[in-house]
Amino acid sequence: MELYTPVLALAGLAALFAIGSVAMSSVVGPKRYNRAKHDSYECGIEPTPQPVGGGRFPVKYYITAMLFIVFDIEIIFLYPWAVHFDAMEFFGLVEMVIFIATVFVAYAYVWRRGGLEWD
Repeated sequence: MELYTPVLALAGLAALFAIGSVAMSSVVGPKRYNRAKHDSYECGIEPTPQPVGGGRFPVKYYITAMLFIVFDIEIIFLYPWAVHFDAMEFFGLVEMVIFIATVFVAYAYVWRRGGLEWD
């Protein structure tokens, strides 16, 4: 248990700092509320009016999010392969070429369908 004591102490210190920062900002920070602070922020443009209960988002937002997830997962799979490349030899190379080829086919499909165009 004594090996985990520094880790637990650091975790407790981090939690104390996070809670203390939020508490102090609400106590010390300025309290000038106005309508602009409560509006949603849309990349510097005026927010579009939304019906009560929310509105519809364009499908391009979801496509972009899914593309990010696909390529993020690809990178996560590439790291262990790069670390243990010598141990896997030719088998690891063939498996990674097949994996990258399937991701590239998905990328080419999305590119061809215009999923990367942002108009």
